[in-house]
Amino acid sequence: MIGRNGTMGGKVGAVFVMLALAVPAAAQTPPVAAPAVPVPPRVSVSGGIVEGQVLPDRTVFRGIPFAAPPLAANRWREPQPVVEWTGIRTTTQAAPACLQNDYGWNHRDHVYASEDCLTLDVGSPAMTGKAPVVVWIHGGSNRAGSAEGMVLSSMVARGVVVVAIQYRLGILGFLPHRDLAAEAQGSSGNYGLMDQIAALRWVRDNIAKFGGDPDNVTIAGESAGSQDVSLLLASPLARGLFAKAAMESGTPGFGLPWRPLKEAFRIGDQLDGLMGTQGTAALRRASAQSLLAADLKLHDAKLTADDYLYLRTTIDGAVLPDSPDKLFVTAPRRPVIIGSNLIELDLPGGRAARDGFVDLSFGANADAARGYYRLDSADPAPLARLGTRNQQIATDATFRCPAGTLANLLATRGWPVWRYEFDLAGDGGTGPTTHAAEIGYIFHDRRAGPVYMQDYWVAFAKTGDPSGEGLTPWPRMARGKPANMLFDAKGATPRDGDIRGDICRLTSAL
Repeated sequence: MIGRNGTMGGKVGAVFVMLALAVPAAAQTPPVAAPAVPVPPRVSVSGGIVEGQVLPDRTVFRGIPFAAPPLAANRWREPQPVVEWTGIRTTTQAAPACLQNDYGWNHRDHVYASEDCLTLDVGSPAMTGKAPVVVWIHGGSNRAGSAEGMVLSSMVARGVVVVAIQYRLGILGFLPHRDLAAEAQGSSGNYGLMDQIAALRWVRDNIAKFGGDPDNVTIAGESAGSQDVSLLLASPLARGLFAKAAMESGTPGFGLPWRPLKEAFRIGDQLDGLMGTQGTAALRRASAQSLLAADLKLHDAKLTADDYLYLRTTIDGAVLPDSPDKLFVTAPRRPVIIGSNLIELDLPGGRAARDGFVDLSFGANADAARGYYRLDSADPAPLARLGTRNQQIATDATFRCPAGTLANLLATRGWPVWRYEFDLAGDGGTGPTTHAAEIGYIFHDRRAGPVYMQDYWVAFAKTGDPSGEGLTPWPRMARGKPANMLFDAKGATPRDGDIRGDICRLTSAL
């Protein structure tokens, strides 16, 4: 019988207890030991102690501050030293993205964002040793995106420390303004690039504590992140902070003419008109949301569409004291990978903006470019791999030809240069490629035909040469000898010559 308190009662219960007590100790099942819980790793870095998380194949730290919050008086100033904290700072959750408007594709980052966002993530295969380091600079037109998730790259399991950084975006990261210039010895604009440089200084000072080699750092990025990588290659302020660079679909200015600072000030003048502000004090008091709303109304008269407002490079006088093509003359030679996808994006502004876009991109050769694309005839059917005519124009002028120009420029000056072209669908299917489709093949485990592109990038991070052991040799460019590697469904195919040289010879823009 069962007692009222839920226990066995009466004689039956007494017999049960006696039998239980009579069982020899040796016959009892020993308790199962609980699995060992990994001790959370703690590291002393600039600012204080951070605590990360042990995963099966790596240790990760998320949201480590590398500079002071860019708030109030620090808004539109070069990043200030990180504010020290007391106690243990837990860095196991994704940090907020930098403030950005919602463009649809970036909705998740838009929702989880903050003006206090100057943080970085670290993924380490082992907390000891001297592993090569890859610092990832995310894309998003310099107005959206975040570092979230990149430290989970399978590169880490291949023995590479991956660091993913965040930087101020849009109006908060790239606003040129004459009053801001008056505060800063005449320079203004590229605050997001300054953030990237501050993050690289943090890597130099701290990455050895995570098992990384500060003397073997590769900076890498896609789209706007790739453009920023190329600008850091040119900038005197970034010298000595990294050894190599890998650029996916982005070059200085994306083929657009440089933006002189005096011309750039007109964007700041527009902001004053929209906000009804005078002087920097009023702008620094303005709410972030009012600034984001005004950002959507800013315009560059040279552009056919303001999607590229923060991609046209401002020669700010600090990060870029001169145009990148001139700065490359004195920049130290470093190994670089430069590439683009067979189809990137559609024409900014669409067909209505096509003539103006061709004028802007090809300059004195615009009429010859119109003849090449046969713009006086009806739109032809899309080509199976190259896409529509508008996609060809946009990819040639904004990505493919500037990549070739930069690769040839650096190779002519003796830089070790490897160029690629990518032609695979982002979902691993047989459809056409798109902008950013290559990221899953380089930073994760997606196979390009019989090869893994990641093998080449890991070899490059480790040695400065992507032609690693057992890989199809990737031809290095040389003065007067352009070459490239095609990654497609057949794998990796070395090729000689320029890519689309017949149209790319009509432009010399980076």
